[in-house]
Amino acid sequence: MKTLELHELECISGGQAGGQGVDLCEGPMHGIDGIMNADNAYFAVHGKLVPILQKLYDAAAVEASGEIGPLIYLSPRGAPLTQAKVKDLAAGPGVRLLSGRYEGIDQRVLDAREAEEISVGDYVLSGGELGAMILIDACIRLLPGFMNQAGSLVEESFEGGLLEYPHYTRPRVWNGIEVPAVLTSGDHARIAAWRQEQAEATTRERRPDMWALFTRRG
Repeated sequence: MKTLELHELECISGGQAGGQGVDLCEGPMHGIDGIMNADNAYFAVHGKLVPILQKLYDAAAVEASGEIGPLIYLSPRGAPLTQAKVKDLAAGPGVRLLSGRYEGIDQRVLDAREAEEISVGDYVLSGGELGAMILIDACIRLLPGFMNQAGSLVEESFEGGLLEYPHYTRPRVWNGIEVPAVLTSGDHARIAAWRQEQAEATTRERRPDMWALFTRRG
């Protein structure tokens, strides 16, 4: 697959989102030894390819009219994507996402277009398209009107510096396992306290890094 896309996410009134892709395999291409490719040879390392420099530079152009938002390159060497960053992007005019393939993007394009590098995790994918989809989905769900119950956004993982508490649904007893009694008590204060305790315990066990930050904040 020799396609690399520039995704544009626009935050439009009414909680809508639109996008536009740029296919680097369209238009004139000048590859290796006359072969029509969207990539080119990698300096100093035999057999590795990066997308063609000029096509990338043109695709990442910022239009003079209107706000478009930052250019983000999905890369394992980027800063980690966090919920705080997602909130910041979702509140802006939009975002343009550059998805690499093979050995990534020529550094000159990233420097010339002042691209911000973001990573979706400490692992390597075959391309940045899935990372772009993760970022887009995380942003879209925060747009006004997307969630039927906006209040549910404040009671989920990473809000307040903790992972989310466990959830239970009907029936009250399933395969001999009962829902915690406090959840059927009708006592909202006790339920809130139980949820807080569970969130803290889960975070402490599974994400000691988050727990350390939470305890430092007091």
